[in-house]
Amino acid sequence: MIRRFSTKTLTHVDASGKASMVNVGNKSLTLRKAIASCTVHLGAGVATAIRENTSKKGDVLTVSKIAGINGAKQTSSLIPLCHQLNLSCVNIEFDLKGNKLHITSTAETVGNTGVELEAYMGANIAALTVIDMTKAISKKTFVNNLRLIHKSSGKSGTYNA
Repeated sequence: MIRRFSTKTLTHVDASGKASMVNVGNKSLTLRKAIASCTVHLGAGVATAIRENTSKKGDVLTVSKIAGINGAKQTSSLIPLCHQLNLSCVNIEFDLKGNKLHITSTAETVGNTGVELEAYMGANIAALTVIDMTKAISKKTFVNNLRLIHKSSGKSGTYNA
């Protein structure tokens, strides 16, 4: 049985329901920006190790920032129908409060398709790197609330959570 999809609801399927990469060739080049965030709930001892920079693997936040930037740059290699983008900027920021580490990822490009997935990927990879860097301290660390905070430009305009 072939499922039929409306191309107005799902952009990455054709009229017969098959996966399809969106053609962005006729879209205008505009400045595109997206911000995504997530929260890392730190297991016992992890927040202290981050604050005091005592993790045996090294500087958790610096390594996680670099990993998040690299993750954003690799998005199209990991998500099959995602376009390759020439990113103008990726920034990863951390806010450590108590046992919660809030991560914000900003991605920008001048292009003809959005950078939401790159922002998501930056936040997510930074968070997973925090877990990798601190898993010897606690196995109870976890990530949640990965979400889009802002996106600007493009056909759908500006979005603010």
